[in-house]
Amino acid sequence: MKKQGWLWALFGLYLAVLLRLTVFRDGFLEHGLFTGRVELAAFAYLAKLARAGRWRYFTYLFVGNLVWFAPMGAWARLRGRSFAVGLLWTFLLSLGVEVSQFVFGCGVSELDDLILNTLGGCLGWLATNFLCRRRRRKTTS
Repeated sequence: MKKQGWLWALFGLYLAVLLRLTVFRDGFLEHGLFTGRVELAAFAYLAKLARAGRWRYFTYLFVGNLVWFAPMGAWARLRGRSFAVGLLWTFLLSLGVEVSQFVFGCGVSELDDLILNTLGGCLGWLATNFLCRRRRRKTTS
């Protein structure tokens, strides 16, 4: 039971840090409600960064969106959930973040964030599944 408690505590810490970085950051409610911007052209900003040669910021945004949502997929796998459920949980968390950024005026709600965040959750689920299977094989041989 202690292992479960630590997992829940780590997951709570992950969510708190994620929400601090994405929603409850500088600019939160600074401009009023429903003042965020929405960018529905997938990867438009990332393409603009690439064309401008701003590779460091491009990499930060691209990799960051994957990495920050990988724990959600890992969490789903550790809870014994299927890949589809992990995908759904990650998608819903990402959608919640993007909607919150628009509602609280603290960021740009971008379609590419939703795509990359969900992909990050998928990668987290797959990596955790791989590690769990590998560990299981070691313990049974």
